[in-house]
Amino acid sequence: MSQDFKQAALDYHQFPKPGKVSVELTKPAETSYDLSLAYSPGVAEPVKEIAADPENAYKYTGKGNLVAVISDGTAILGLGDLGPLASKPVMEGKGLLFKRFAGVNAIDIEVESESPQAFIDTVRRIAITFGGINLEDIKAPECFEIERTLIEQCDIPVFHDDQHGTAIVTVAGMLNALEIQGKKLEEATMCVVGAGAAAISCTKLLILAGMKPENIFMCDRKGVIHSGRDDLNQYKQAFAIDTDKRTVNDAMTGADILLGLSGPDMISREQIMLLAEKPIIFACANPVPEIMPEIVEEARPDAIMATGRSDYPNQVNNVLGFPFIFRGALDVRSRRINEEMKLAAAKALAGLAKEPVTPEVLKAYGIDSLEFGPGYIIPKAVDSRLLGVVSSAVAQAAIDTGVARKPYPANYPLTSLDDL
Repeated sequence: MSQDFKQAALDYHQFPKPGKVSVELTKPAETSYDLSLAYSPGVAEPVKEIAADPENAYKYTGKGNLVAVISDGTAILGLGDLGPLASKPVMEGKGLLFKRFAGVNAIDIEVESESPQAFIDTVRRIAITFGGINLEDIKAPECFEIERTLIEQCDIPVFHDDQHGTAIVTVAGMLNALEIQGKKLEEATMCVVGAGAAAISCTKLLILAGMKPENIFMCDRKGVIHSGRDDLNQYKQAFAIDTDKRTVNDAMTGADILLGLSGPDMISREQIMLLAEKPIIFACANPVPEIMPEIVEEARPDAIMATGRSDYPNQVNNVLGFPFIFRGALDVRSRRINEEMKLAAAKALAGLAKEPVTPEVLKAYGIDSLEFGPGYIIPKAVDSRLLGVVSSAVAQAAIDTGVARKPYPANYPLTSLDDL
C-alpha cells in the first residue's frame, strides 16, 4: 500500500466522526407523548407481552433484524493475533456492510477472553439480545469448537464468516469455472494449499456440492494430509486420505483445481506448470495472494484465476454472501444457517453470474461490457440483484430443511432495501 492510501484509510476512519457506524432512531421522539410511549409508562406494555411470550420480542423490538458481529481478535485479517480491541475497525466494517447491502442492523462486540470456553460462555449469555451472531477473526482450530458449541446452545443463527463466507463464494466461482473449462465437479481433482478454517470449510462445501473426497489433496506445512500421519488434529484428520502423495508438488501434479488459502507467495510459477490442462487457480490469501495473476497469465494462459483482491477479475469477496445469507435467515426466523442454506447461496451466486450484467454494475466499474466467461465467474459486489437472489435462495432452503419458524415472506424476492 502507498503512504497516501494508508493515510486515506486512517482519515476515513477518523473524520468527520471516529468509526463507521452509528445508531438511528426508528420511532418519533419529539413530544412528551412520544417519550411516554418510548419509555415510561408506555414501555411497560411490550415488556409484559414479551414476558408472557418470548416470541413477542420479534414483534415489539429490533431483535429480528439485529446481528452481533463478535471477535476475540485472534486472527485479524492477515495480521494475526492483535487482540480484541484492534479487531474493532474490522467488526465495525462488517456492520457497515451488513447495513449497506442488506439493511441488517449490526452491533460489533469485542470480547476479552482467557479461553475458548470463556468466549463461548460470554456469547451464549448475550445471544438472547440478537436475531443472529456473526463470528469473525477467530483463529483455528478454536473457531471450530466455538462455532459448533454456540450453534448447539443458541436458537438463533451462528455463522463464522471467515469459514463459510469464503466457502460459499469460492464454491460459486468454482462451479462456474469448471463449467467454462469443460470439467465436471465429481471428476475433478484438487490440491488445497492451506488447512485452516477457510480451507476446511471450502472443502466441506465442495464435497456437499458433489466433489469426491478421494480427489482432494489438502496440504499443511508438513505436506499432504494423508492417512499415514499421526500428527493431525480432529479437523485435519477428516481430510486424511489413503495416497502415496506426500509433498505439495505431488498434490499439484495433474490437479484440475488449485485452491490456495494459506499465505502470500506460497505458490511458484514452476508449481502451476504441474497442473492439468485448463486448470482453475483460486489464490485467496489477502492482500497478497499465493501467486500473482500476472504470473499465472504469462505461465498458464489456459487457466481461470480468482483472488481475494478487488483490483483483479474474479474476486472471492465475502460481502457477496454474509449480508444476504443473514437477510434470508432473519426473514424466516431461522434457527440456524445449515449446510443446505450455504449451498443454496453458492448456487444462487453462480447462477447470477450467468445473467446479463446490469448498467449499474458497468457504470460502477467504468466498463462498457462484461459477460460470463473466464474473467467473470463471480458476481460483482455492487450488483443490487444479490439482495433478492441470494436472500430468497437462503430463505427457501431454511424452509425446505425445517429450520425456519416463519413462512416465505410476502415481500420476497426483494428488489431493493426499500422493500424491507
